[in-house]
Amino acid sequence: MTCWGSWANTQKLAAKNWRFELFYWDVAVGLLLFALLAAFTLGTFGAEPGGRTFLEDIQQADLQSIGYGVLGGVFWNIGSFLISAAISLAGLAIGFPIGAGLAWLGGTILGYITEINTTGSSSSNPVLLFSGMAFGIVAIYLSMVAYRRLASQRKGSSSVKGIVLAVLGGLSIAPFYTVTMYGMDPAFGLSGTGKLTPYSGVVCFALGAFLSTFVINPIFMAHPVDSEPVKITEYFKGTLTSHLWGILGGSIWMLGLVVSFISAGQNSTIAYALSNAAPLVGTSWGVFAWKEFKGAPEGTNKILTFMFLLFIAALVLITLSKS
Repeated sequence: MTCWGSWANTQKLAAKNWRFELFYWDVAVGLLLFALLAAFTLGTFGAEPGGRTFLEDIQQADLQSIGYGVLGGVFWNIGSFLISAAISLAGLAIGFPIGAGLAWLGGTILGYITEINTTGSSSSNPVLLFSGMAFGIVAIYLSMVAYRRLASQRKGSSSVKGIVLAVLGGLSIAPFYTVTMYGMDPAFGLSGTGKLTPYSGVVCFALGAFLSTFVINPIFMAHPVDSEPVKITEYFKGTLTSHLWGILGGSIWMLGLVVSFISAGQNSTIAYALSNAAPLVGTSWGVFAWKEFKGAPEGTNKILTFMFLLFIAALVLITLSKS
């Protein structure tokens, strides 16, 4: 939750003139590098007795399991591009909670339905789980209300466009966790062959995200959402610091995915729900660190306070829903 709610800050910490399309090339590199680092360290030296190291796991994996991991990375990558574009237009405190919030809600519901269809039952108490989801929906709505109040003082159409991009990004990201988990073994490689351990799963996921960047990013560069088209030659003019911030951002996000998959086990629905409560963290950065609501109309702070309280209530209920 902390990693997924914080990685987007690196976009703001890069150079002010560093476009998010250029920033994202480095994010894709960071995702793949950290996934490989985790696989060749914890995923190799930490294999349980009777389990498989990373290379052994990849060698025995079937193409279907690998394909699910790669496809999960593609779904996430498309949504992440859209949410990054929304952040560049509407700010971290709005683009992130709307996009990531919808991904959180949609992914949790999809995971619950899949768990029921696969096993015939769920490890979650549906009343508590979906009560938490309801609180999350209201919290996301309040974040949109707060932004509309702030946007009323600004000129331009970036507010509407930013919200639309965030919604589309959230819907694209929603299925990524469930799709990736289809190819993974919840018993960490101890229950059979063909499936992936979490460390191999994240490498396949990162590979899907990395390769799809070469298809998706050129489209965004040629048809940007808020400025002039940008050429790939501009990427090589960036400072070392800007490149490192992007790689760090990808690494932070991938760290979140690694520990989320490790924690999932037989309770992937709850693991996803808790991990994707990242909007609480992301909104906190936008409000308190970046002061995105400074100068907002009177009463906006009360709306934000209620939003935070509802997010916290959602987290508590989701945690208690584990049967």
